[in-house]
Amino acid sequence: MSFHYSVLSGVLLIYGCGAARKWDYEPISITSTTSDASLMNFATNVARVGRGEFKMSCEVLFNYDTTDETTMEASVFRSPTGDEGDYKLLPWSVPKQPFNDYMNTHYKELIMKNFASCSNIPQFEGDFEPPFPKNTYIGEDCVIKGEGFPDMVPSGFYKVIFNCTGPDQPSWSFVAIFKITAQML
Repeated sequence: MSFHYSVLSGVLLIYGCGAARKWDYEPISITSTTSDASLMNFATNVARVGRGEFKMSCEVLFNYDTTDETTMEASVFRSPTGDEGDYKLLPWSVPKQPFNDYMNTHYKELIMKNFASCSNIPQFEGDFEPPFPKNTYIGEDCVIKGEGFPDMVPSGFYKVIFNCTGPDQPSWSFVAIFKITAQML
């Protein structure tokens, strides 16, 4: 579950602003791949519940041990039109890094803050202590409130490509596309 929402959150990987968000998001598409569905598997659902409000539900089977060699990375692209040829790489990407570093930064600052209340994702204070628990993680009717995200984000289409790999582990990824618009005050 946490990894799926990482992609959803990945569209806004810069963080640290404390003001309320001044943008709305619309999920356009979310796709995932895995090299071994018995060790890592995803099922997602996005429902529009009102003007500019979407609820996401997800079930993620996480059934393998991460190691010091497990890595995470995310690339973030923006397009003014949504056309595939218009996407440009943004500096908001997360460079390839050890899984535990990711858990102590982006996961803690974005995922836990936005999805702990609607899911059974692991939560922790201080530094993450491995191992990441094997479990089926379930998120029900999650709404990204923007906690940990910047208050302002340029309008446009955002594509996030999120990858997790490691030796003798499943490789898995998400590709999510969101449309971001300025909130009407």
